[in-house]
Amino acid sequence: MQTYGIEKHGILNPKKVERNLSPAVLTEEALGTEPARLMNTGALLVETGAYTGRSPKDRFIVDEPQVTNVIGWGSENKKFPVDKFELIYKKVGEYLSGKNVYIFDGFAGADPKYRVGVRVINELASENLFMNNMLIRPDETELKKFKEDYTLIAVPGLKLDAAECGTHSEAAILLCLTKKIILVVGSQYAGEMKKSVFSLMNYLLPQKGVLGMHCSANMALDGSGDTALFFGLSGTGKTTLSADPKRGLIGDDEHGWSDDGIFNIEGGCYAKCIDLSKEHEPEIYGAIKFGALVENVVVDPEKRTPDYADRSLTENTRVSYPINFIPNKVEPSVGKHPKTVIFLTADAFGVLPPVSKLTKEQAMFYFVSGYTSKVAGTERGITDPVSTFSTCFGAPFMPLPSSVYAKLLGEKIEKHGSDVYLINTGWTGGAYGVGKRMSLPATRAIVTAALDGSLAKVEYETEPFFGLAIPKTCPNVESNILNPKNVWKDKKEYDRLAKKLASDFAENIKKYDLDANIVAAGPKA
Repeated sequence: MQTYGIEKHGILNPKKVERNLSPAVLTEEALGTEPARLMNTGALLVETGAYTGRSPKDRFIVDEPQVTNVIGWGSENKKFPVDKFELIYKKVGEYLSGKNVYIFDGFAGADPKYRVGVRVINELASENLFMNNMLIRPDETELKKFKEDYTLIAVPGLKLDAAECGTHSEAAILLCLTKKIILVVGSQYAGEMKKSVFSLMNYLLPQKGVLGMHCSANMALDGSGDTALFFGLSGTGKTTLSADPKRGLIGDDEHGWSDDGIFNIEGGCYAKCIDLSKEHEPEIYGAIKFGALVENVVVDPEKRTPDYADRSLTENTRVSYPINFIPNKVEPSVGKHPKTVIFLTADAFGVLPPVSKLTKEQAMFYFVSGYTSKVAGTERGITDPVSTFSTCFGAPFMPLPSSVYAKLLGEKIEKHGSDVYLINTGWTGGAYGVGKRMSLPATRAIVTAALDGSLAKVEYETEPFFGLAIPKTCPNVESNILNPKNVWKDKKEYDRLAKKLASDFAENIKKYDLDANIVAAGPKA
């Protein structure tokens, strides 16, 4: 039996070892060994148990001498002792010994110059199918000469003793960068594997002068190669606004920006399914077919039809599929240097402009801030929205200090002349509960004007609270709404909330070690 060297991980006498099986065989294996079933669309459906999303408190980076002074340690990048890692690593090898083992050898990085070979070792065929979808699949020639740079081992069935292993719970996601090993233990939520590889790439790429980015990217279909990036946290419209039938999709979530241009880190997509409909998201809806892996969607037990509105298992229902399931994908998944960079935010305070054009320093400030907001809480006395900040629009996946990523972004937008816009898809005319959500047609018109270059040519004015440049006009958008204060009836309340949000920004930026000119580009408290 060919074991592909898994013995070096302490996996002895496996029952069988399968490498780079086809989706058809992996689906068959999963149906024979797991609580999995087929939906009426042909997609494989699994339930992931207690873990239906990422578990940030269970994620650690092993504190080795070679990386201890390199990592941006903090609440997101938590230290883990080497001896405890070795203990868990040994347990993983012992756990997999005598079991079926599934291996997928694939790549992270569509640009061969920055490509990393990742060997994935799974106990579950369904999770191996997930990584078959999400990594870049090697052809037969590449597979024959494949050499792994890093190894990811996922064992959701192994539950840890937190007291013995030094973990937060029975689960642990551990990045050991020097030993080139990633462990995902105790959680079946497949997104942990995907985001662990992304974190790895965000550690490696900046060392080569490449900016790793949590964003989507698309390209004009007119042959110009005109590329755009869309950053934004959950609920800001990143997926909706980047899925443009007039443009080709480079990727929906993870990219690198090198001296040669943009490249997708992944070979697939991992989309939310909640409230999915054929009318509003036809590309994702159509991709849920044989070869796709669906997590935690509720189906009719007899007809096997999905109910995408059912939240009984989780709000975070998901599907993974290869990017070639999308009709307007760009192949290979690379693009030119972006002409347009868009930061999306859903401002529930209702005080940020629908669109503003950023200077290089402002772009670095708002990139590091990674702002969006949550609507007012239900606790007694809490009536204002709540500011939410996520470093570089992807705090859990950025192992290095934020200044590293900010500096790379500033250098690249300056060198390549990229226009950067902050677009508010949140509230207008008042905060949440008073105002209304920004019109999607208006937001689409703003995005179109940014992409075709017309928004860069109009006259701008500067608003007083954030120092943002607001266009006086925008094609196909009512001019009156462009300055948010214009559409507020209660001007004093606008001033109060604008000052509050400006203060939130000023307070949040204090935790970063940034150059004074970047800090000065943000709003003042």
